[in-house]
Amino acid sequence: MNAEFFDAIEMIEKEKGIPRGYMYDKIKQAMLTAFRKDYPECEDNVEIVLDEEKKRIEMHINKTVVDQVEDPSHEIIMEAAKKISRRAKLGETLAVPVDTTKFGRIAAQSAKQVIIQGIREAERGIIYEEFTSKEHEILTGVVSHVEPRNGSVSIRISSNSEFTEAMLAPNERIKTEELVEGDRIKVYVVEVRNSTRGPQVLISRTHPGLVKRLFELEVPEIFDGTVEIKSIAREAGSRTKMAVWSSDPNVDPIGACVGPRGGRVASIVNELGGEKIDIVNYSDYPEEYIAAALSPSEVISVTMLEDGKSCRVIVPDSQLSLAIGKEGQNARLAAKLTGYKIDIKPESEA
Repeated sequence: MNAEFFDAIEMIEKEKGIPRGYMYDKIKQAMLTAFRKDYPECEDNVEIVLDEEKKRIEMHINKTVVDQVEDPSHEIIMEAAKKISRRAKLGETLAVPVDTTKFGRIAAQSAKQVIIQGIREAERGIIYEEFTSKEHEILTGVVSHVEPRNGSVSIRISSNSEFTEAMLAPNERIKTEELVEGDRIKVYVVEVRNSTRGPQVLISRTHPGLVKRLFELEVPEIFDGTVEIKSIAREAGSRTKMAVWSSDPNVDPIGACVGPRGGRVASIVNELGGEKIDIVNYSDYPEEYIAAALSPSEVISVTMLEDGKSCRVIVPDSQLSLAIGKEGQNARLAAKLTGYKIDIKPESEA
């Protein structure tokens, strides 16, 4: 039985990644809990030895050898001590073996619960550590359930060999996206929290970080640092504006992101369910940056206002509706991208 026990611990370590030392500690704790259920008077003089080499589990109570026993939980009479060890002497401490098979049913059940709880805690710890290292990264998940009432989606995500269930909240979903059980999708890990019910992985499909990470995966120049994404403004499912800059004058940052025949940006648009992506050049000069951010509209002039946080933009009369965009979206995203308030005026009014 002892040999099988040690083999089982070794198997748990291989399959679940739970260290043997951790499991041994939990088992010792469980055995002590079980013993103290039946013998509450024995507190600090109980010892458990787990011998891996001999594959043996031993439990004993340290008792002092005496002529007359006053405290049975801490003392043993000489006659009984001699039966355990012929060399027993008065006044010395003797390890008295405990027959664990005589534990009561309730005590044994308590021990089992401690071990099960220990395995759960270890598994949660491993999952938490694994997914914490993936914060602000993209993971691939499989839709396991769609809640029809509120639109939340349960997604089974994996990282290396670890799996966990994460909830994609309704406000983190792309509104135009239809998800069904079995769909494989990419999600952005916003945060990992450690709760009493285990690790909670907060994921999103609407976070601007998703777009950034998708471009890093798709565009080698971004991955190696030649092209840098300076800012992203996004209205998920509809449109994204992204400002890019190149540290190499020979590399066109927009061209690198668009890719040959538009292949790179097309694959990202496809992953985001047809979301439009405007890629513009970043500039340290606010006037140039704001003019670029309002593309595809033409811009005649950009005047920075005294407060330093807003500007007035003049566009051709024919470009006014394009500059503002449907329901003000183009102007709104440009303002969010650049961090400036933008007041757009047609040329005739100016």
